[in-house]
Amino acid sequence: MSALAVVTPHDTSSLAPIIRRAADQLASATSAAEVLDARDLARTAYDAAKSAARFARAKSAHDDVIAAVYRAQADALEIEAMAKRRLADEYDAAQERGEIRGSRERTTSSPEAVGVSDLGLTHKDIHEARQIRDAEAAEPGLIRRAIDERLEAGREPTKTALREVVIDAAIRGLRAGGREAAPSRRNPDYQPNPTRDAMARISDYAAQIVTITRTAGRTAILASFYSPDERDLFLENIAAAIATLGTFMEQTDAE
Repeated sequence: MSALAVVTPHDTSSLAPIIRRAADQLASATSAAEVLDARDLARTAYDAAKSAARFARAKSAHDDVIAAVYRAQADALEIEAMAKRRLADEYDAAQERGEIRGSRERTTSSPEAVGVSDLGLTHKDIHEARQIRDAEAAEPGLIRRAIDERLEAGREPTKTALREVVIDAAIRGLRAGGREAAPSRRNPDYQPNPTRDAMARISDYAAQIVTITRTAGRTAILASFYSPDERDLFLENIAAAIATLGTFMEQTDAE
């Protein structure tokens, strides 16, 4: 892959051909390797646009300049997300064909198959790709709508913001049981408060964990993970959260 030209807040033209190339590569991709190439190219364009946006804000560039950089960043982000969606399908299909070993399969039992690390991927990459695919399947057009909402609000379209949307879509799907999500009731005068919003999501997640644990049971929950690595990471995170929240509760009770 050729090196990406330096992008300044006054010249974002070098991004456009790279983004178009990534979109064309994804549209014509017929294999997981070609999908990965498109993803990597879009990721490179996203990183360059993000750096340009940071530079533009630091130099107090005109709003139109920042908006142009944000649009390039948004297009690259959408292409990368769609590539991840395709990757999830390609990976799962390859596993079904026996071309990729399952997480519990040993090399000796499937000598001709490759593991996830052989593809230059991690189980986290696959998990994230499946999340995006499932979110789009539940709410078609979710990715583009979420990105456009950021642009219309004059906010930077970031991977972190998009991931929150994807996770929230999964929660809405769980609540609705497959039914159409209810319209937002958020006050139009709402002012964002990152800490408050994060704690509200944590409260939702905690309630979902309680419900799922009581209804599904330990065996079903542990069997639902795509791989032992994903399951172990979940258990580690839960254990760390319990320990941290325990300390928080003790300090709160002491006040």
